[in-house]
Amino acid sequence: MIRSLNLDGMFIPTSQPEIEFEMIQFNGGEMHIKLNNNIDYSVVERVIITNRFRNGNDVIKVLIAKDALQRKGVESFDLVMPYIPYARQDRQCFNGESFTLKVFTDLINSAKFDNVIVLDSHSDVAPALLDKCKNIPNDQYVEMAYFEISKFDNSNILLVSPDSGANKKSNKLFDNLKHFKNIVKCDKKRDVSNGKLSGFEVFADDLQGASCLIVDDICDGGRTFTGISEALKTKNAGNIYLFVTHGIFSNGFDELNKYFKTIYTTNSFKDVENSNVKQFKIQL
Repeated sequence: MIRSLNLDGMFIPTSQPEIEFEMIQFNGGEMHIKLNNNIDYSVVERVIITNRFRNGNDVIKVLIAKDALQRKGVESFDLVMPYIPYARQDRQCFNGESFTLKVFTDLINSAKFDNVIVLDSHSDVAPALLDKCKNIPNDQYVEMAYFEISKFDNSNILLVSPDSGANKKSNKLFDNLKHFKNIVKCDKKRDVSNGKLSGFEVFADDLQGASCLIVDDICDGGRTFTGISEALKTKNAGNIYLFVTHGIFSNGFDELNKYFKTIYTTNSFKDVENSNVKQFKIQL
């Protein structure tokens, strides 16, 4: 029998029967878990632990959950964590700073999962650092967004790659889906010392009113996408839509909603309630 242990009760990406538990946080901040003792764990062949990672406690929850299950005799485990925290810190840029992604992946690897399942990793670095990692592309969710747009927008939709770092995945997505009229490449300049963005550029002459779907893996504050949207409008773009696999949306939606007819995302990071956002639930 396969069971799931969904540490974030709002995030249930599998259809396996769930293991009930109680998660306790003590006054000092320490986490503790108590499993349902009414289950016959001797017949549980594997447990799929699922969680959305947003802070350090989410890492501890996974590690103590696996430990508790092992003490019940369970021997096989998968981990589903669609969003990889620290994936953007995938190299050491300056002497004296940490390689934070390596620190995080070492923690996960220490638990020796049989499989670690992630969604649309920011780069190839994180899946390479995670043992037995399966990186699922975002193709099916982008396709869902495309068909949602097609219901009310009859124009030939362009796929927009927001910067040079996204080009490799955008090219593959364009080839795999074969729905988009064409692909438009863009770029930006970033000061790595402070993270500030400038110089948004669209490598196209005239978009002739075509609708555009910008696709990327992460939206944090959203400045990349508003800047690209402004640049697209100077090239005569029509309706502009945004798809991001992992929606952090740290600055909210007031500014984003000024630029995008609809924003599409998955529930990989959090649940979103906004009238301009269409959220797809991850189903594995």
